[in-house]
Amino acid sequence: MKNITILISSLLLTVMMQAQDRTQPKPGPSPTINIKKPESFTLPNGLKVLVVENHKLPRVSFSLSTDNAPYAEGNKKGVSDLLGDLIGNGSTKTSKNAFNEEIDYLGADISFSPSGAFASGLSKYAKRILELTAEGLLQPNFTQEELDKEKDKLIESLKSQEKSVTAVAGRVENVLAFGKNHPSGEYLTEETIKNISLADIQTNYNTYFVPEHAYLVVLGDVKLADVKKEVENLFSNWASAKAPNVSYSNPKNVQYSQINFIDMPNAVQSEISIVNTINVKMSDPDLFPLILANQVLGGDFNGYLNMNLREKHGWTYGSYSNVGFNKYVSTKFKANAQVRNAVTDSSVVEAIKEIKRIRSEKVTDEVLNNVKAGYVGKFVMQVEKPETVARYALNIEKEGLPKDFYENYIKNINLVTADDIMRVANKYFLADNLRIIVVGKGSEVLPGLEKTKIPMFFFDKYGNPIEKPVTKKVDASVTVKSVLDKYIAAIGGEKAVKAIKTTFSKSTATIQGMPMELSVKTSTGKLLVEMNAMGMTMMKQMVNDKTGYMEQQGQRKVLEGDMLTEMRSQAQPIPELTLATKTGVTLLPIQSIDGKDAYGIKDGKKTYYYDVATGLRIGASEVREANGQTMTQTSSFSDYKDVKGVKMPHKIVMNVGIDIELTTTEIKVNEGVSDADFQ
Repeated sequence: MKNITILISSLLLTVMMQAQDRTQPKPGPSPTINIKKPESFTLPNGLKVLVVENHKLPRVSFSLSTDNAPYAEGNKKGVSDLLGDLIGNGSTKTSKNAFNEEIDYLGADISFSPSGAFASGLSKYAKRILELTAEGLLQPNFTQEELDKEKDKLIESLKSQEKSVTAVAGRVENVLAFGKNHPSGEYLTEETIKNISLADIQTNYNTYFVPEHAYLVVLGDVKLADVKKEVENLFSNWASAKAPNVSYSNPKNVQYSQINFIDMPNAVQSEISIVNTINVKMSDPDLFPLILANQVLGGDFNGYLNMNLREKHGWTYGSYSNVGFNKYVSTKFKANAQVRNAVTDSSVVEAIKEIKRIRSEKVTDEVLNNVKAGYVGKFVMQVEKPETVARYALNIEKEGLPKDFYENYIKNINLVTADDIMRVANKYFLADNLRIIVVGKGSEVLPGLEKTKIPMFFFDKYGNPIEKPVTKKVDASVTVKSVLDKYIAAIGGEKAVKAIKTTFSKSTATIQGMPMELSVKTSTGKLLVEMNAMGMTMMKQMVNDKTGYMEQQGQRKVLEGDMLTEMRSQAQPIPELTLATKTGVTLLPIQSIDGKDAYGIKDGKKTYYYDVATGLRIGASEVREANGQTMTQTSSFSDYKDVKGVKMPHKIVMNVGIDIELTTTEIKVNEGVSDADFQ
């Protein structure tokens, strides 16, 4: 099963740039923006309703949201997540199934969250769609049975993320930047989820789902008078209340720039985040300079970061930056990239260089004008959409912005100067107080990071400080041959293993929601791999002692050269029988694979990992080239079961950017395979 090749294809992005040998035209006059103002009214309980009439299409949408200050949930973290899962599952007057069936009958979409709901559909059903939305929001039916189901699903989702480098990186980044007791820094655990009771759900709903500072935006083919009548009828009984406003102290940035490293032995690439906390809201005068400063640094494809790490060096698929705005709590500035292990240290150095560049080197007029033009162009395209008008109206209300904020938006963007860019970059993009969070494979990236001379601290997957990961040395008595001999013994012994002449296996997997079936047939020097979905062959690969081919989407490609040689070298039932005899095979230091100490055996671009304790193969990795980028594909092996006297793995998890879990449903030894299969 370790012989499976996963084909990865990606789209090539072609960027067309204007010729640089002629003078750039001066920007023309700014377009005039006329944004239709919504009509509004407020109910006595505090709910404010904004109505944007648009009769071009017979459709309507309703968006209700509460504007409450963020709050920490402590040892019951997850209560708002579960509330969002439970609300809208029918109501106290309508069962879950009947509720959903009527929504489907109307051809409507209604989704609920802890802070409100969004609904859309044909305007001729507007009255009933709003009634169902109000019913789901104001008459929720919370039951223990549904809570238990949602808790199990949430815990299962949490477990599936534990091997995700991206998920761990996001969690630790927020813990370190904000602290575990901050709304932005706390995180879900199985324990906090299990702590939540049905009473907690009800209390959270009663406390935070209240009409004071709540907004209902109605957009589409409606009339104000009709909307007002229906809203007053449906929402007037929503009891007046105001959510608590808990304040939190601003988190402090580090005293000096430092690398915070989290070791993930299964990482196929490093996740780099360079962050510092900031305090900015949309009403601040620095808003427009900061928006453009971020655009110049890493807000779009042509930003400094991407032009350096991707276009100049080819180290990543993309490197970008962003800044957060929040009127209640601190947010962060963040520059990030996913890079190959071998260039992790260089990527950190170059990213910091670009941050320092925007602070010390005035952006050119040409770059600034191009950034402005691109940003204004996107703004003009968005403002033509009715939903954008509704969102802008809501922003003005929630953020306390001037009524003409968006009419003057382009003017304020164009007023930003190169001096403004440098000023806000120095204020918000720190140079000497950066937290550089790196999540990666310590055994491969730590030596390079240490050479940067940037102070380094170590943390576990939950942001707790730990000692530096130690690379365990291999005992002098251990060799490639002894590791492979132990593996052969562990799975059944040399006699039983050598008796295997052919294997046939079937496995199932789900890839992006689509069920797949994989069949693999092997014989000495021969291999056939087929992947099927919905009764069709999606991919097929075959190699024999003379030739080989690969088929995908009806296209066949004959294998030649190194590709044929590589595939043929893998075409055998138990590759470990001959691996020790190959030249260039080396033994690596002990590494942690899925929490177990493992010997690594490197064979060219492939590495196999064997459990120190049991001798079983528990992992593999392979370096691949795709679209000019180098990536590492990993696999883990578990659930060994006896098949005619030989133990074989029945569960394989492959990471090709996403985790694909293969469950083996059938394995045959010395049956089910013939020479005709390899033609």
